Amino acid sequence: MLKKGGNAIDAAVAAASCLAVVEPTSNGIGGDAFALVWTDGKLHGLNASGPAPQTLSLQALTKAGYEKIPEYGVSPVTVPGAPACWATLSSRFGRLPLTESMAPAIRYAEQGFPVSPLVADLWQTAVNIYRAQSGEEFKYWFETFAPLGRAPKAGEIWRLPDQARTLVEIAETNADVFYKGRLAEKVGEFFRSRGGYLTADDLAAFTPEWVDPISVNYRGYDVWEIPPNGHGIVVLMALNILKGFEFTAGSRDAAETGHLQIEALKLAFADGLTYIADIRRMKVRLADLLSDAFAAQRRSLIGKRALVPLPGKPPHGGTVYLAAADGEGNMVSFIQSNYKGFGSGMVIPGTGIALHNRGYCFSMDPSHDNSLEPGKKPYHTIIPGFLTRGSEAVGPFGVMGAFFQPQGHIMVIMNTVDFLLNPQAALDAPRFRWEEGLRVDLERQFPNTVAEELLRMGHNVRYAAPDDRDFGRGQIIWRNEEGVLAGGSEPRADGQIAAW
Repeated sequence: MLKKGGNAIDAAVAAASCLAVVEPTSNGIGGDAFALVWTDGKLHGLNASGPAPQTLSLQALTKAGYEKIPEYGVSPVTVPGAPACWATLSSRFGRLPLTESMAPAIRYAEQGFPVSPLVADLWQTAVNIYRAQSGEEFKYWFETFAPLGRAPKAGEIWRLPDQARTLVEIAETNADVFYKGRLAEKVGEFFRSRGGYLTADDLAAFTPEWVDPISVNYRGYDVWEIPPNGHGIVVLMALNILKGFEFTAGSRDAAETGHLQIEALKLAFADGLTYIADIRRMKVRLADLLSDAFAAQRRSLIGKRALVPLPGKPPHGGTVYLAAADGEGNMVSFIQSNYKGFGSGMVIPGTGIALHNRGYCFSMDPSHDNSLEPGKKPYHTIIPGFLTRGSEAVGPFGVMGAFFQPQGHIMVIMNTVDFLLNPQAALDAPRFRWEEGLRVDLERQFPNTVAEELLRMGHNVRYAAPDDRDFGRGQIIWRNEEGVLAGGSEPRADGQIAAW
């Protein structure tokens, strides 16, 4: 896109639409998206997550016999925002028409692409999951993504002709066809015929929201996130706690550092899982959650021994993250997701559209801030990040991985600011993952001495399996004072740095 005269926004839209094709195991046309865009010296936030359908409620699910929100099927599908996100970004900040930005995605879907190793493995996992589901509606997923009864193998050329036709329509109509045209009608008919809740009217009522990003200052840098319904505020609350402690460049591998990071994240998650919801329905103010006084109160709970806060157990999901920058100073932090792998398992026949299952993140407790209600946005796990210093952009960053994402953001920021690592080293460094209670999983390259010391501090530490892929996948672009760009790409995934 840059070679064609486009800018970083066009590049981000092109990459995002391509990823919807070549990595359907984590995102797609039927998912949600968020973006932070730096242009003309200002940071803009776009929330393209959709609400619950107007007919989806606690009462409706209870009447249907559910005691908890189903993970798969028609029930957990909320309004998808990804196509509207691409069109909105392109029309406001892009330089190229959407037909140009989406042309590579259409070509990959039509002519085929070689499936990468990690995607092939995740694809087979999805085959196993949907094969275990009851309901004839899952057959459309198999017709589209596993017509031979299996997942594609690594290196196999895979084509998605139905998806190609859908992408052409989206590009030619600036996504209107998905929300107010033929595709919206097909989605509505699919759910109507299967006792689902999403309607063409729900799609027609949706528009992405431009929002003011939120931030905290961490040792002279401003760290930016999208405000709720996303849980980027968990990152900011944890950083507010951590900035009350001193770290040195040589303390990254110290057990005390890991202990403080884990404890701060536990406390921030405990608050986030209690209070984060659709921002219009939250009962606490963001300013109060991000205040220094509140951070000091929470920091005072951290001692030499591991705490047991009371959040729910974080589930795992599937997401893609990308970052883009150009020579004009534009920068984009972009994240897109179907939530649980391919999502709900619902595919609209003849379209290649796999719909997400983001509604699974709602609470069935009517007293909870994040309780399911018609037209309400759910607690959202995908969070793009951005770093500035003074009035200058440092750059976009993100680490995908459902409830791991705030943990990954903390590690990237501390690796950069406290431990002075370059972007690639900041991503290469070994990671921990707090699961619940006292349990903390460590990547296998974590030093044994640190693990043993964390055990003595009361953490229930264990090393993760070699094939554990739930430690996130990140990308970074930083700009220095001279305008030089430096990138880092996740070693745990199939990412890369592309420059021109």
